[in-house]
Amino acid sequence: MIKKKIKLWGITAVILGSFSMASMADDLLQDAGSWMQIVGEGSLKVVDPRLEKGRIWLEGQSRFDDNWNHWYQGMVRTAVGYSLSDRATIWAGYTWLPTQNVGKSYVSQQDVWPAFRYVLPTDIGTFSFRTMFESNFIQGDDVRFRPRQMLRFMHPLEFEPRLSLITWDEFFIRVNSTKFGGQSGFDQNRAFAGLGWTFNKNFRAEGGYLNQYLDDATHTNNTMHHLIMGSLFINF
Repeated sequence: MIKKKIKLWGITAVILGSFSMASMADDLLQDAGSWMQIVGEGSLKVVDPRLEKGRIWLEGQSRFDDNWNHWYQGMVRTAVGYSLSDRATIWAGYTWLPTQNVGKSYVSQQDVWPAFRYVLPTDIGTFSFRTMFESNFIQGDDVRFRPRQMLRFMHPLEFEPRLSLITWDEFFIRVNSTKFGGQSGFDQNRAFAGLGWTFNKNFRAEGGYLNQYLDDATHTNNTMHHLIMGSLFINF
């Protein structure tokens, strides 16, 4: 029991520590806001029993910054997938990302991407690994290639199994330099810590703190968003 608790808090500390050093930068611009999302995922057997291993992923987000005074971004994501096993799934998807940053022109980014997800249950909780490789169509003819890697951990609490501790971290890298997508190299990191409540096998809600650390197009300035994030997950 003691070893499990040590492992649990060690994992949490590593994930949250991914942004603690960044927050110490002297030239860091900081802001507050919120993200809200709804994610639906299920088997295509609802369409045809023969498509039991086929998957569909539907997601929508709304994002606010400038201390909750400005809506700056939405997101619509859709994908189809195939279950290689009860733990591994491959995906092919599309994302639309309309953005209106303060003082800048409206941008309508579109992404296409493959992804791979692996779920690993353990004695201390469930780990999820998700790898995506985005092709970002921002403006003009340039295409930015941006891989992103997420590590997620969910630990049901002993006194109430429906309540879980949830932490995750995701980092993004720009493979190539483009006119509108910035110079190649580090792009951003997102780290989350919060709680989740499982209503039943079809519905789960999560809420907590999301730290988003962004590098600008020329790697000369960086921004940190302190965000409240709320999510609703629907399984079908």
